[in-house]
Amino acid sequence: MRRVLLLLLLNGCLGFVANAQSRVLVFSKTAGFRHGSIGVGKTAIMQLGKENGFAVDTTEDAEAFKEENLKKYQAVVFLNTTGDVLNPKQQAVFERFIQSGGGYMGIHAATDCEYNWPWYGKLAGAYFKNHPRQQKAKLIVHDRTHISTSHLPEIWERYDEWYNFKAAPGKEVNILISIDEKSYEGGQNGDSHPMAWYHDFDGGRAFYTEFGHTNESFADPLFLKHILGGIKYAIGNNAKKDYSKTKSMLVPDEDRFTKNVLAGGVFDEP
Repeated sequence: MRRVLLLLLLNGCLGFVANAQSRVLVFSKTAGFRHGSIGVGKTAIMQLGKENGFAVDTTEDAEAFKEENLKKYQAVVFLNTTGDVLNPKQQAVFERFIQSGGGYMGIHAATDCEYNWPWYGKLAGAYFKNHPRQQKAKLIVHDRTHISTSHLPEIWERYDEWYNFKAAPGKEVNILISIDEKSYEGGQNGDSHPMAWYHDFDGGRAFYTEFGHTNESFADPLFLKHILGGIKYAIGNNAKKDYSKTKSMLVPDEDRFTKNVLAGGVFDEP
C-alpha cells in the first residue's frame, strides 16, 4: 500500500499512473525516406515499456487504425513515419482516438508525414522542411520540471540530424527544448527554433521530440529517459477513453454498396 501511494505521489502530478491497462502502439510505417534507426527504436521502446509498467505493440500496418483496435491503447507513437501513411478512413479513426482522450507521441520524422492532413500538422505541431548534415549542436532546455526533461542539463550537447520546420511552433505548444543555431551550421528557424514540445490538443495529449535519427540515439540514457517521459505524458491517466466526446465521423467503407442490375437492354425513353 505504501508503495502504491509513493507511485501516485511521484506520477500523479504528471497525470501518469502505470497500471495493467496501460498499452502503447508504436507505428512506424514509411511511404518516403526510411530511417535505419526504426528497428533499434522499436526495440528500445519495448524495453522501456517492460521496465516501466506499460505494454508495447509495434506495427507498420495502417490497418491497425480501426476503432475497435485503437480502443485498446492509451497512446500511439509515430516513430520516424514518413509520407502519406494513413488513408482518410484511418485518419478519421485516429482523430476520434485523440478526441476521446488518447495520447500521441511523435519521434523525429513524425513531422515528415501527412502533409495533406492539416489536423495532423496541428497535432504534431510542425511539418519538416529540410535538414543540414548531421553534426553536434547545443540544445537549450527551457523547462526542467517536465517528466521528459527533468533529468537533462540546461545545455544539452549532442550529435543528431537537426530539422528545420516549415513553420516553427509558437504559443500553441509548450516548448521544452530549442536548438542554438549559432552552435551548428544550417539552421533556418532563427532564434526561436523549438525541438521538443507538448500540448493538449482536440481532447487528447500530444508530445513531439525532433531527436532520434541515429541508431546511437536509442542507446543514449539521456535520450531514452527523454522519450520515456514523452510516452508517460502521452499516456497520462486515460485508461478509459470517452468516445462520446468525439467530433470526427467515421468514414464508411467504399464497398458498402452492392450493385444489383434491375433491367438491361436498349431503351427509347429515358
